[in-house]
Amino acid sequence: MPPRRARSERVTLLDVANVLGISAITVSRALREPEKVSEPLRMKILCQVEQMGYVPDLAARALASRHNGIIGVLAPALTNHAYLAIMNGIEERVRDTDLRIQYANTNHDPDEEYRQVKLFLSQHPAGILLTGLQDQRVSDLLALAPCAVVQIVDVNLTFSGIAVGINHREAAVAATRHLLACGYRRVGLIGGSRDLRAQRRHEGYALVMREAGLYDPGLVMSEHRQTSVQLGCDLMKRLLEVAPDVDGVFCQNDDLALGALFEARRAGLRVPEDFGICGYNDLEFALCAEPRLTTIRVPRFEMGYRAADLIIRAVNDECLPGRVVQLPFDLIQRGSTRSLA
Repeated sequence: MPPRRARSERVTLLDVANVLGISAITVSRALREPEKVSEPLRMKILCQVEQMGYVPDLAARALASRHNGIIGVLAPALTNHAYLAIMNGIEERVRDTDLRIQYANTNHDPDEEYRQVKLFLSQHPAGILLTGLQDQRVSDLLALAPCAVVQIVDVNLTFSGIAVGINHREAAVAATRHLLACGYRRVGLIGGSRDLRAQRRHEGYALVMREAGLYDPGLVMSEHRQTSVQLGCDLMKRLLEVAPDVDGVFCQNDDLALGALFEARRAGLRVPEDFGICGYNDLEFALCAEPRLTTIRVPRFEMGYRAADLIIRAVNDECLPGRVVQLPFDLIQRGSTRSLA
């Protein structure tokens, strides 16, 4: 029976090997390449590893192999409801593998994003998954990354590595055209974050409104801060003050749409009779609002799952389907816009 170590001392492969009277290389093979060790010896090693409480040193693994077994995930706002489904998809795909996930929150700050990517790369990760890209410096770093890089982005944007996502501009086009088809004419835009995907949604809205001869920059209300229901209330109130004849609004996410709904009701507007609202993402509460929110459904869980799957396939040296995986979106009409029937 080996002597019990102090809590601060790490049990090493060599410790296990010395107890069994074999080499550390043999122990390593039993754990990482079990087919190269006989079954009786492998079972003996596994029992000793369990008994001694050996835990692999990921830093040492990274030095000895191509990666440390960790997928680095960068998100612009981990508290944003829209990202929770993406993270659930990532974790569902990674759960039954030997890989693990490490999250970093960039808070929409390009400098922080650059710093976090540098930190991830210094640790020899198995892959890097980004749900937002703000800075050319980051693109330059990722172009030289020795690991798989997958981005969840607008699929028509320039990116490094592989992309999974939807066409945000086309989704905004569909939302804005729906509002016009419902008979609304003075349709505004409420936005928060100015990341690339939000910019694409703005482009889609502006394209449709210009084609209809209805674009008015005074109907665009945006503030560069974390989106929330409160921000939706604030921007909707401001919109009604500068354009009291506005009769509809496309919101860049459902948080903002819910705030716009609250503020419209406070202003005495009937939704959808007097005023139409379309959100974006189809979060759970969109079904619980009164009236229920018309919105763009984005396959966020599938985005996360497919992105993680691409990294896992790259780690296993499998053939990848291509540089772009485009997923569909859906316009879900509910009670916050007039019926088209």
